[in-house]
Amino acid sequence: MARRCVVTGKGVQTGNNVSHANNKTRRRWLPNLQVTSLVSEALGETVKLRVSTNGLRTIEHRGGIDAFLLGTAAVDLPTDLRRMKKRVEAAKAAAA
Repeated sequence: MARRCVVTGKGVQTGNNVSHANNKTRRRWLPNLQVTSLVSEALGETVKLRVSTNGLRTIEHRGGIDAFLLGTAAVDLPTDLRRMKKRVEAAKAAAA
């Protein structure tokens, strides 16, 4: 499984540890990914996603997973979230 956030796209970054003697060794910075369950009101179910904490804050700021998906263009979403967006749109249309 890739170390990448499905919402923000944040991934692993690489660089150097630099010692006081200016020795350089390679290192990696890993994103703060969390597996979290988000409740979709339109679908009536919980969805497990692997998102960064920044991505989780973005979803909550936009008003939940349904509002985030409906407010984001499909080309900006990965394939699994595109499928979920179609399901949410269909559920909203059926409810209306």
